[in-house]
Amino acid sequence: MTNEATPSDPREPRDPAAAPSAADLESEAYRREVHAKKQRKGLVIVNTGDGKGKSTAAFGIAFRARGRGMPVAIIQFLKRDGANYGELRAARELGIEVEGAGDGWTWTSKDLDHSAELARAGWERAQQLIEADQHAVIVLDEFTYPMTYGWVDTEAVVDWLREHKPEMLHLVITGRDAPDALVEFADLVTEMRLVKHPFADQGIKAQPGIEF
Repeated sequence: MTNEATPSDPREPRDPAAAPSAADLESEAYRREVHAKKQRKGLVIVNTGDGKGKSTAAFGIAFRARGRGMPVAIIQFLKRDGANYGELRAARELGIEVEGAGDGWTWTSKDLDHSAELARAGWERAQQLIEADQHAVIVLDEFTYPMTYGWVDTEAVVDWLREHKPEMLHLVITGRDAPDALVEFADLVTEMRLVKHPFADQGIKAQPGIEF
């Protein structure tokens, strides 16, 4: 896969002795304008796509925020409560609240009706945390799945968040196939794209410190 820079690509090194281009000047003017406004807001962030890294990126935000002394909570919508994966151990050591709202992976569930009930209970718990306004960052990990499976109504979720999310709360939602309504509502959406995968390409199983 090639990733060639074009003349307009900001990644292309620019000769420091060369005069700045119109694009450089416009970009710098925009940065100054944004800085002068000092505008901030709590963001709705969505990490989606078929590639790895959606939850990893969300945990990175959680760890960064906690490093700033900010209160953080995480609800995982597929993993069971009390799960003990590496990222959860680190989160708890940092004082991040972590709750599970699932019963494992949906494709191994023996009772999908029960899985749906857990997901709806998890959304109710998330609503409580959001309305309480006691956290700077809340991560709803793998929350797109209950929406795409129809266990919770996407439009109802978006409408509720629009009305109830505190202005300065950063809300991070992860999972594949993010619904269009959620993408439209979000402030920042990143799509992880699968290029290569060690399990599919080389038969390498999940490893501690990388996958769990």
